Amino acid sequence: MHAAVVDPIHRRRFLAAAAGGAALTLLPMAGRAAAPVRDDPRWIPSDAFLATLPEWMRAFGVPGVAIAVVEQGELAWHRGFGVADVESGAPVDADSVFECASLSKPVFAYLVLQLVDAGALQLDRPLVDYHRPDFLADDDPQLARISVRDVLRHSSGLPDWRAHPDRDPLRTLVAPGQRVNYSGEAFFWLQRVVETVTGQSLDQLARERLFGPAGMQGSTYTWNAHAARHSVVGVPAPGARPGVQTFGAQWPLLQPLAEARGKPLSDWTWDDAVQALPQAQAVAPAGMFVWPGDLLANAAASLRGPVQDYARFIAHVMQHPARQDWEIAEATRQAMLAPQLAVRPGWLDKGLGWNLERVDGGNRWFFHRARGDRPRHARLRPLIRTGRRGPPGPAFAAAARAGYRAPPEPSTRRSARCVAPSTSSRPPPAPARAVSSTPPWRATRRSRCPFPSPRGRCARARWTAGITTSSVPPSSSA
Repeated sequence: MHAAVVDPIHRRRFLAAAAGGAALTLLPMAGRAAAPVRDDPRWIPSDAFLATLPEWMRAFGVPGVAIAVVEQGELAWHRGFGVADVESGAPVDADSVFECASLSKPVFAYLVLQLVDAGALQLDRPLVDYHRPDFLADDDPQLARISVRDVLRHSSGLPDWRAHPDRDPLRTLVAPGQRVNYSGEAFFWLQRVVETVTGQSLDQLARERLFGPAGMQGSTYTWNAHAARHSVVGVPAPGARPGVQTFGAQWPLLQPLAEARGKPLSDWTWDDAVQALPQAQAVAPAGMFVWPGDLLANAAASLRGPVQDYARFIAHVMQHPARQDWEIAEATRQAMLAPQLAVRPGWLDKGLGWNLERVDGGNRWFFHRARGDRPRHARLRPLIRTGRRGPPGPAFAAAARAGYRAPPEPSTRRSARCVAPSTSSRPPPAPARAVSSTPPWRATRRSRCPFPSPRGRCARARWTAGITTSSVPPSSSA
């Protein structure tokens, strides 16, 4: 196994370096009634496509891939390919746990909207009315203007992550509500608010309100025995040092402390983290735990789970006829996917927990992507075809362990995550056919592609590691 280089780093620096990723879906304009969903077998990968998948994985240096398909609002198909750990040869299977990184945020946004429906939170009420943590700056009056809505649409004005949360107070960079300012700090503050109003830890709330009812049994915001056995192991870029899976390295150090306290890590709240911090610092490398937030689940970044679990979540974000009592109300779901703040007027907007990209007419993609993010590690990419010109279609999701041969980034700490690809530790062998040949699925509206390539083709196909999927199957209309 690659020797892990333990370069002490607390979680905030890791989050700043590694948070990101994108999940893409196509959604109808808010308020439009959905037509009955038709079976569309084109979205379940064909035998011919799956036969060529190993070739694409080799071409992009992808050791392992997991794919899931949602049809008629339910998980219809999922399968793993390749290996989850290059050294042990453990295969990617239904239990393989991917780190979701910034795709944690839409799931947390759903939990927050459940609390809004229940009357526990109000979208336009300031966070300080619920809880003012002691790490806020005392001389920043703009902090009192940040609302729940501002957090979910990334208009809080707060930074992404502080470099030194143990000594730097949290303060705004710009006025709240005016523009998009991507912030993990805002989500963590909202997590503290949720903990205050519910009296539950993040993972307790998620298990009760979402993971349990939605059948997301393999998902967690923390660490447990299942995650320890089945977590996908990341690989570094060519020539880079083997990375350290930060969460995977931290949680095992905390597990003995949790056992000694008689309280599982998944149930820890801020007060538990404050009390345990000195003990954690005593057993960990210097700099790994610098403040209580390093010991807790993180609503902005620490979700992990198998690809089919995230596909199940996407199914509940999609429009479907028989909504269950535990789900957010239909009006709330529409608000989640409705433009809240313009990023690029007429094209790109912020929803509540999602970005919204207008494709044409009444069709929009909804997705999540961190500020300045480029593909890294392992990517989850759900796709949905729907809109006012036709019935909602099925969803496609994929999670890949590695791939996308990009120039090395400033940080070489890499982990397997369900949101962005990395490259394997050695250059992949040449594929049987040229990488530039037409991928199995291609974009049909090249003129609208936001990722143009020098050869004139839509480069979106190259964003999904190894499987080179694009926004629509070849025979689908845009």
